[in-house]
Amino acid sequence: MGKVWQKNMKQAILERLQALGGDISLVKGESLAEDLCTITFDTVLYKKPLWAPWMDENGEEPIDGLGDFLDANLTLYQADKERFFQKLYETYFILTEVPYGQYFWLGEMFTSFQEGTRDFEAWHRVFQGEVYSFEKIFSVIEANTTDLIHLFYGYGYPDGIYIASQDKNADNPRVFATDHEAWFIEIDDEGDLASYLHSFWTKEELRAEIESKLTLGHESIKKR
Repeated sequence: MGKVWQKNMKQAILERLQALGGDISLVKGESLAEDLCTITFDTVLYKKPLWAPWMDENGEEPIDGLGDFLDANLTLYQADKERFFQKLYETYFILTEVPYGQYFWLGEMFTSFQEGTRDFEAWHRVFQGEVYSFEKIFSVIEANTTDLIHLFYGYGYPDGIYIASQDKNADNPRVFATDHEAWFIEIDDEGDLASYLHSFWTKEELRAEIESKLTLGHESIKKR
């Protein structure tokens, strides 16, 4: 890994992306934006609940249908944990579009402020509308403008996750979220990237949580 990468992004962020299933083999350390755009995933990602181990504020499972999966495979879990978890990974930790509430890694530049680009031509005039405000995003940069990096999209809310390529905290930029129903009309500050990445399950973390809950009893894990 190049020295420039270490200046632009914490090693912890790279390691977390890899732990989540990212392929970082093409990272060269040229710049934060370029390196993020070289990372690929062969799995989707799932957000951890905010306030309880198995349900979010709406009383929903972190992975839709997980309780039913456990019901159908509890005997397998009791007989062979490794086969059970392999089956779980093959069901949920793939590039599936079955709506389980997952997020997809994208890692693409969005250049709506860069004149001469396709994104600029498509969105610059639209974003001049009074309903749009990029104040939160521009508050974290020192340059006059910035590109955005579209990190994730997903079935959750909000469904579009971005960072600014010119974030003044280049090694740990702020994460911004917006939903397609109010795209860049409503923008939420999701905190720094290192912390944000820890809001997703790794396979190992989800396994540990399932084992913990099943030790207490299967009913503690199911949606009610």
